[in-house]
Amino acid sequence: MERGTTLFLKAAVILIGIPVLALCIFVVPEIANFASELYPDHSYLKYLVLIDLYATAVPFYFALYQAFKLLGYIDKDKAFSELSVRVLKNIKYCAITISGLYVAGMPLFYLIAEKDDAPGIIVIGMVVIFASLVIAVFAAVLQRLLKEAIDIKSENDLTV
Repeated sequence: MERGTTLFLKAAVILIGIPVLALCIFVVPEIANFASELYPDHSYLKYLVLIDLYATAVPFYFALYQAFKLLGYIDKDKAFSELSVRVLKNIKYCAITISGLYVAGMPLFYLIAEKDDAPGIIVIGMVVIFASLVIAVFAAVLQRLLKEAIDIKSENDLTV
């Protein structure tokens, strides 16, 4: 693959991380404050929302880092290596973790949506869950295909 293509993809990975960082800095505290205002008797909801949303940011950024590493392997012509398989496995686990954290946080989304009468909040949570699962399945398929390609390549190298 040409270096220009991976350079563009590396820039895209960085550009994906910037808005999420802005959301973590500016929007997540507002969401937590909003949740605590909706339920003043349950002030701990603020901290649960903060923990859940910030906890999902950690595997997200780890997955972005792994994608950056994968693009580096492609640049170094190590795309068909066990390192790439390991990176795809890590991305798969990150996506599953994000999905699991949002599933665990769905009761919080439900409480906010019920009190504010905004069912779209639940839909947003469901979209994140299913998008993460799609990414996990896609990474698992790529991991398996890459593993089989590596096995075929090593088998052919032994034959010759």
